[in-house]
Amino acid sequence: MNRSVIETVMGGVVLLVAGFFIYLVFQSGTVQSGVGYRLIAEFDNASGLSPGAEVRMSGVKIGIVETQTLDPKTFFAVITMTIDDAVLLPRDTSARILADGLLGANFVALEPGGELDNLKAGEQITFTQGSINVVDLLGRFIFSAAESATKPE
Repeated sequence: MNRSVIETVMGGVVLLVAGFFIYLVFQSGTVQSGVGYRLIAEFDNASGLSPGAEVRMSGVKIGIVETQTLDPKTFFAVITMTIDDAVLLPRDTSARILADGLLGANFVALEPGGELDNLKAGEQITFTQGSINVVDLLGRFIFSAAESATKPE
């Protein structure tokens, strides 16, 4: 009898701790889905980026990627992101897709421009740079190094 009471109490403690961790996960982001204003950006290559990815400026999370679709006319990836209302971006802001380390997830990095007018909700960021395939770059480096080693002098 005493053992079942201890097991029940321990089960309750485990559920309480799990609930606390779930609460922390949802509260850890500065921007949650649907909060802020939406911006659009088109990239020639958005591989590795998915909905829920972070949007950062100067390394600080200021938004999230909401959707990722393909424009059937240009075949560019159309990314819709939500930016925190407190962050006003100049009209000439640029967006790049970067990797968070060698094995980390991709994110959108925004770099503000110098214009005085700001982007409004629903507008498009026109200056973009797609993601860089690190594996492809590494392969090119290896093959070029091997090719230069086999050339006769």
